[in-house]
Amino acid sequence: MDLSNLKPAEGSVKTNKRLGRGVASGKGGTSTRGHKGAKSRSGYSRKIGFEGGQMPLQRRLPKFGFKNNNRVEYKAINLSSIQTLADEKGLSKIGIDEMIAAGMITKKHLVKILANGAITSNLEVVAHAFSKAAEEAIVNAGGTVVKL
Repeated sequence: MDLSNLKPAEGSVKTNKRLGRGVASGKGGTSTRGHKGAKSRSGYSRKIGFEGGQMPLQRRLPKFGFKNNNRVEYKAINLSSIQTLADEKGLSKIGIDEMIAAGMITKKHLVKILANGAITSNLEVVAHAFSKAAEEAIVNAGGTVVKL
């Protein structure tokens, strides 16, 4: 066996339609494009969203809502996850570096502490923002809050 004996699998290779090769071929004349209209012309390419002259969907639907360019987005972290982190690692201060090391956030995230869950030990918590309830819970447990 050598390269001259190789053949493709049965049924895997199809012959192309030979368009515009005379009337007898059955695909002559208009070459399966029909009569007249944009699609019959050479160089035709349909615009994205074009609906044959009908008003396109993206123009029929109304604009909606408001996007605030100045929105500050925080990564939310609950008190319960801070407490478990402190218990596992035996920490008294939890800041951004500790959260990054634990895989809770990345360097680019801004952190907001939320009051979901309970905090039992007195911790110093460092973050960019705190909810009022979370701040109260930390202080009531004997900890301190440091805003960056």
